[in-house]
Amino acid sequence: MTHTAVAEPSLRQRASMGNALSGGSTLVMATGEVRVETVAPRKLAAVRREVQIRDIARAFKPALDEVWKFLGTQPGLRNEGHNLFLYHHGAGRNAPMTVDFGVEVTRSFDPAGEVFATETPAGQAAVALHTGSYASLVTTHDAIHAWCKAQGRVIAELSWELYGDWTDDESKLETTVFYLLK
Repeated sequence: MTHTAVAEPSLRQRASMGNALSGGSTLVMATGEVRVETVAPRKLAAVRREVQIRDIARAFKPALDEVWKFLGTQPGLRNEGHNLFLYHHGAGRNAPMTVDFGVEVTRSFDPAGEVFATETPAGQAAVALHTGSYASLVTTHDAIHAWCKAQGRVIAELSWELYGDWTDDESKLETTVFYLLK
């Protein structure tokens, strides 16, 4: 059976379609909106680390270097995939957490060294697009938490950040932030 990939509209395109698709309320913030979306799993090649939130900026590069090194030996495994960080939440927002630093891939594969196959969960998620410096991503996370509290929605144990294409202009960096909902 042949599968044809269908490009999903970007978060920005979906936002322009209004709340009809999300079926929920939105919170307008400086870099986008918080909305509820039904998300499908995304396959990843990843390296897992246990880190404090404040240490993510130091931990991600060595982990992703391992993933990219592995992907260089696996023709066809990556096809236009982006970096994605999958967070397994601990006891609280300030507790250490398990993070899968990964890259989107086309299929599952056998583990090699520290690189293993995993995927994001399917289900309903609170989603927001962050535009700008990675250092200010916390504002988007805080906005999603505030939106969930205001809407009476409960955040599950997983969230993830999908990083858009790189640009040297920090003001144009795009990161889509997802929080799985219970």
